[in-house]
Amino acid sequence: MPTISNFIIAAPSSGTGKTTLTLGLLRALKNRGMNVQPFKCGPDYIDTKFHTMASGNNSINLDLFLSSKQHVESLYNKYIQKSDVGIIEGVMGLFDGYDKMKGSSAEIAEMLKIPVVLVVNAKSVAYSVAPLIYGFKNYCKNINLVGVIFNFVSSESHYNFLKEACEDIDVEPLGYLPKKSDIEIPSRHLGLTLDGKYDFDDFANKVATTIEQHIDIDRLLEITKTEASLPQYTTTKIISDNLLKIAVAKDEAFNFVYHENIESLKELGLVSFFSPLRDNKSPDADFIYLPGGYPELYVKQLSENTGMINSLKQYAESGGKILAECGGMMYLSSSIISDDGTEYPMVNVLKQIASMEQMKLKLGYRQFCYNGIKFKGHEFHYSDIRSEAKSIVSMMNAKNAEVNTKLLRYKNVIAGYTHIYWAENKNILDLFK
Repeated sequence: MPTISNFIIAAPSSGTGKTTLTLGLLRALKNRGMNVQPFKCGPDYIDTKFHTMASGNNSINLDLFLSSKQHVESLYNKYIQKSDVGIIEGVMGLFDGYDKMKGSSAEIAEMLKIPVVLVVNAKSVAYSVAPLIYGFKNYCKNINLVGVIFNFVSSESHYNFLKEACEDIDVEPLGYLPKKSDIEIPSRHLGLTLDGKYDFDDFANKVATTIEQHIDIDRLLEITKTEASLPQYTTTKIISDNLLKIAVAKDEAFNFVYHENIESLKELGLVSFFSPLRDNKSPDADFIYLPGGYPELYVKQLSENTGMINSLKQYAESGGKILAECGGMMYLSSSIISDDGTEYPMVNVLKQIASMEQMKLKLGYRQFCYNGIKFKGHEFHYSDIRSEAKSIVSMMNAKNAEVNTKLLRYKNVIAGYTHIYWAENKNILDLFK
């Protein structure tokens, strides 16, 4: 039976450096000439963008709230079998799910039967990591925690104390990342955007070089080999007799997408991409998808592109089908108010104002029923909408408690903050029935 190195990078909590370590390993393995496949536990579409840039391969979301176990297994099989190494970046802490352990990195590790590598923040701690790591290794016997990598280590002497702790609890230390400012992702980029001023390749290569110096990559790959014998699953594909023309907005302002959503659109028709920032009109299409992104960072350019604005408005008013999520919904609003209070006119299909003033994070899983079909998704934004419009659905969170997130409809335009995941046995056009 063939074997492959594959593992989840997990942590006791958020903020320990999972993303930095993941990006560095992806780039280090790519620099070695290996075909490395990235994945992300959970609904995050920002980390997956980083993964793709670091590895050269599209990063795939594995989410047990948005989809079934069979779908997650099928996706993992689909991509891992083409690869030399598979790396999954975990979500939050190892055992943190939407309901206790449900949907956690631990549940995915147990389901896929793959090893876990724990990254631990070693700042201001030494031997006290022993009980922490011991607890994570032994709390759930079905989790195979094979080793530990430490982050924010101040010196080789500091690492020696950490290694002694690992030896006393029989967990293998695999190395560390030193405390260096040039290998820390600036928070404005990690949580918000990658702009043209930030040299991501330079950053990824610096982390990769540091990892080669301080982490035993060969040993990591050796102890994370498993038999490539996962059961095979397939999802039901929707094949349209009449191929539709599908247009997806894709540029610096609109780029928050689930890769498999786009793959599923290719089963419905011919998918093309356009830029609301640079193109002077919307494409000829049967369905337009405006995903989320960073329209607030490009408000002036978007507002001044009146050719695109007028053509999108005409398309919507004539009954054209548009799905607009989060940033896409903001773009269809009457205007966007930037964080400095300046108001910029937008497409004006939705009679509402999107504002970046007094930004406050709102996030969480969402689910709703519409046209007899249950949809699931995720909400993550800092903006706010000023509108009296009523929602066409009752929006619920992961525990079936109602939330005030809206889903709006105007003619054949459906818009809301929820980033919907439809890649599993869903025809997104059923929304428009």
